[in-house]
Amino acid sequence: MVDVGDKPVTARIAVAGAVVVMRPATLRLIAKGSMPKGDVLAVARLAGIMAAKRTAELIPLCHPLQLSHVDVQLTPRSTRVDIEASVRLEGRTGAEMEALTAASVAALTIYDMCKAVDRDIEITAVRLLRKEGGKSGRYVRRSARSS
Repeated sequence: MVDVGDKPVTARIAVAGAVVVMRPATLRLIAKGSMPKGDVLAVARLAGIMAAKRTAELIPLCHPLQLSHVDVQLTPRSTRVDIEASVRLEGRTGAEMEALTAASVAALTIYDMCKAVDRDIEITAVRLLRKEGGKSGRYVRRSARSS
């Protein structure tokens, strides 16, 4: 692991996104709550939050972080679900990996819960959208690169 002991504690925020593309019929089943495994969006949201909290157990050499807030928003569109995961903390290292892990696991959960009715589901566009805090300061993905 990288030694972060001498770095100052600062407020840090990271926001990551992902997109889960599927057939419109699959999205209609999600919206109606008719998937055999249950409420897809609620379970995916919870899975993303839980994953952010366990990132250091999943990604080698990631520092365990004391997260103060995790939020996962899932927005259904006509042929996809857009995922945005945000993480906040006061610490010596950033939360990008936690936000990316939350978005990725939420996307994987949607796939798992829907694969019985749609094997063509595609997970795409997993990316950091923005971060704040720390030595490198603020980063915001340019919208042209985010889709």
